[in-house]
Amino acid sequence: MLQTRRPRIPTLLASVWLTFVSTACMADGLSTNLYSKLSQAAPNLNPAVLQKALAASSCAVANGVASPERLAVIDFSLPSSQRRLWLFDLTRGNLILRDLVAHGKNSGMESATAFSNNNGSYQSSIGLFRASESYLGRHGYSLRLDGLEPGVNDLARERAIVIHGADYVDTSWVEEFGRIGRSHGCPAVSQGVVREVVDSLKGGQLVFSYYPDQQWLASSAFLNCDAGSQVAGLMAAGEAAGG
Repeated sequence: MLQTRRPRIPTLLASVWLTFVSTACMADGLSTNLYSKLSQAAPNLNPAVLQKALAASSCAVANGVASPERLAVIDFSLPSSQRRLWLFDLTRGNLILRDLVAHGKNSGMESATAFSNNNGSYQSSIGLFRASESYLGRHGYSLRLDGLEPGVNDLARERAIVIHGADYVDTSWVEEFGRIGRSHGCPAVSQGVVREVVDSLKGGQLVFSYYPDQQWLASSAFLNCDAGSQVAGLMAAGEAAGG
């Protein structure tokens, strides 16, 4: 269960980003300008998912996470046969790429319906992540992720949940099987885009993985920032990520 704490005062750098994201506010507190640019750049991304991704990012910055320049959004409510990964440049308000992304083999077949924070579950995790360091591993060029939501995804590093390339993330799989292959819980991407994805996100950018899980939507400290539900253990997660 997520705990609560009193809001932290944003740093000057965070304030600059929050001004960009949170002033000229709509009813939900998002920047009309930024939201408009990103929604136009990604018309196939569910507007509600984009709003939640920006709201979670804004809350993270308000609680001490470094202001991001790029944001990846994964919509796990879509089947794996669809391009459900969007990568945005927040400083320019444009779309860098949209592509396929895998879910864990125990999360579902064509569609992901089950998610976990448990080691050995082979399920994907939802929520907000901070992308950390790149490295060369058994899957080649990869990117470590640190989950920022206690009890939801904060064991990502312990579980070795990383972004890596995989041959099974390819349109040829969709043509033959109606879906792409599945991972052990990692948001694996195609070999053709892995370097661009990793290089765009490494060093502290944000990744938001969405699924309409009602318990998470109601309890996430990032999605309910305005209601006073602040992020417990956020700074500890940032320190673990090397921030």
